[in-house]
Amino acid sequence: MLFHLLVPLSTQFGALSALNVLRYTSTRIIAATLTALLISLLLYPWFIRTLQKIQLGQVVRDDGPQSHLSKRGTPTMGGSLILVAVILPTVLWSDLANPFVLQATAVTLGFGLVGFVDDALKVRRKHSGGLSAKGKLAAQLAIAFAVVWALYETGVMPESIRYRLALPLLDFYEHRLALPGWVYLAFATLVIVGTSNAVNLTDGLDGLAIGPVIISAATLLVLTYAAGTLIAGFDIARYLNIPHIPGVGELSIYCGSMVGAGIGFLWYNTYPASVFMGDVGSLPLGAGLGYLAVASKNEFTLLILGGVFVLEAVSVIVQVVSFKLTGKRVFKMAPIHHHFELKGWAEPKVIVRFWIISFMLALVALATLKLR
Repeated sequence: MLFHLLVPLSTQFGALSALNVLRYTSTRIIAATLTALLISLLLYPWFIRTLQKIQLGQVVRDDGPQSHLSKRGTPTMGGSLILVAVILPTVLWSDLANPFVLQATAVTLGFGLVGFVDDALKVRRKHSGGLSAKGKLAAQLAIAFAVVWALYETGVMPESIRYRLALPLLDFYEHRLALPGWVYLAFATLVIVGTSNAVNLTDGLDGLAIGPVIISAATLLVLTYAAGTLIAGFDIARYLNIPHIPGVGELSIYCGSMVGAGIGFLWYNTYPASVFMGDVGSLPLGAGLGYLAVASKNEFTLLILGGVFVLEAVSVIVQVVSFKLTGKRVFKMAPIHHHFELKGWAEPKVIVRFWIISFMLALVALATLKLR
């Protein structure tokens, strides 16, 4: 919005020529990040008081660690403000004619709505069960598939790379790995839905999920910028042997907004948390990360980058399968962060160590750019 308003003014009025700097994506990344950060830092105190006033408190599962019972009643659905802090700066500072930006906004809002309904039902019923698993999954699949179809079937993605896979450590231009169209659409849909639910499973300790989300969004900022930006005619993507996707660089502004919103939220969500994000925050943030990976052809890089999320999701799958087949549990409790809690790790220790692992994995993901 501001991009469309201020950039034309820079050419019409000489006194406003300094606004021409907004033509640069890098400038708008900084502006979006700062805007999102300020929205979070300034509005969360009021938002937390409002949540307390209307008694939107966290519902804690009875079979969870006993130390979590003290968190019962802590304001939840704080992710609602995260959505505002992500979407508003994106709308203000990005090119709204860019289809990638519109799709990222749509998937964030869509999954945010699913999360909102899920959280509202939990609070209303005063029980940790919200939407049915089948209902929630069906809604997620429908939203993700609609966005993926728009990305790949309406001319947004270049025809030459549309259904091709980009694999870490392999030169994209030398290895032409492609899938049938319907297989790729299904695969991309599962990436978005899987990432959304993996982030949701990770959101079980104070600040545990938002830390890796910030790190992942910052890394994807670099990856989307590199994939879609030409600097003085220099093709960064071709130099790094990754697919060049015209227009996808504008998603780096969305990434910046996610980083800023996440840092601002972490100020209040850090241990001991004053507010929880709830499904209304974790589901759309995960879906947003999944969409960024799909749009920039980093689906497999996301497996490395989001290793913490993958570990959390796999731990749940292993636990369920093992119990159903053998009647025995592999972990003391799943997701795996609860396993470490029950082994005696203090909650802050689990959180910070998972952050450190996430940071290390982000470095590995970035290193793959130079090892192709």
